[in-house]
Amino acid sequence: MREKLSDKLVRSIAPPIDAANITCWDTEVTGLGVCVTKGGARSFVLRYRIHSRERRLTIGSYPDWSLVAAREQAKATKRQVDLGCDPLAEREELRAAPTVAELAERYLKEHVSRKSRRTQIDQTGMLRNRVLPLIGRMKVADVRHSDIDALHRRLSEETPIQANRIAACLRKMFNLAIRWEYRVGNPVDGLLFNPENPRSRYLSQEEIQRLVSLLSGHPNQRCANIIRLLLLTGARKGEAMNATWDQFDLANGVWIKPSAHTKQRREHRIPLSQAAVALLQQIKASQVPSCRFVFPGDTREGPLTEMNGFWRRLREKANIPDVTIHDLRHTYASILVSSGLSLPIIGALLGHTQAQTTARYAHLADHPLREATERVSAVVSSF
Repeated sequence: MREKLSDKLVRSIAPPIDAANITCWDTEVTGLGVCVTKGGARSFVLRYRIHSRERRLTIGSYPDWSLVAAREQAKATKRQVDLGCDPLAEREELRAAPTVAELAERYLKEHVSRKSRRTQIDQTGMLRNRVLPLIGRMKVADVRHSDIDALHRRLSEETPIQANRIAACLRKMFNLAIRWEYRVGNPVDGLLFNPENPRSRYLSQEEIQRLVSLLSGHPNQRCANIIRLLLLTGARKGEAMNATWDQFDLANGVWIKPSAHTKQRREHRIPLSQAAVALLQQIKASQVPSCRFVFPGDTREGPLTEMNGFWRRLREKANIPDVTIHDLRHTYASILVSSGLSLPIIGALLGHTQAQTTARYAHLADHPLREATERVSAVVSSF
């Protein structure tokens, strides 16, 4: 059906009875037509050919689009086609472009899945609970710096430190989006992070004594032994809880942490003190020979996965309510520094790959250095 379209004609075309829709083609602008569905809905369409293919593009619904506006849009679109562009393909490509939610799922599956279990839990929670409800439906290519800045500001009102962690996560995710050709440029670049003061909580000798004395008579010796091992080795909680016996050479006093269990994803070999070896030998002697895990869960088929309640109650009894389990690692490092060991040696024991990570403990070396200067002063002053 071909006829010069008019507003009166567009309104008067009867809906089809037997077909799903009917189209009346305009004789003034070639390819422009009005499509009427069985339900009576009307919309302007444009038919064109490009690359030996016939294409049909919907311009818009009537009367939201007037006939005059539809004709102007049809002419403009045809000029694009003459220049080699395919407007329908561009629209389909935009519709198929990944959303932030889809990017996040790929990021979690292909990148985060190779990280430690703790990292997987943290980043999955941050993305699904804090980020996706706000920008998950946005197209990856449409996310601007202002969107990330607004997100970061909103999150910072409640949890400024976590807002920084989320921003760091998004920076990595959008870097991968660039590699995967989802977009150009990282919208997180230039973001002003919230200031952070790193924790500097170290247990005093008196606090260590109170803590260790409580471990001796505690009914839960499995968790008590984890705390003992953390104090003796400076290991991270996850490294200790997931440890298996094949990681230990007790005869030579060595713990070889596999890359899958370390934060840096690198194998970390550390010597064990006599006290640490004795503790591990005692634990091993109390287990059945077939047990793989140093600290097995209740079913013995996997490692112990939860001890937060144990630690919370223990620190309350020890009167150190502000101390986290990770502060035991800081305490281990502080003892090493105060003993006069160099930062590179301490970094090697802790498994640090960057010197600045260990440098946070540098100020703790003041005491032994002050003692050394006092010795010189005593000699000089004696004359």
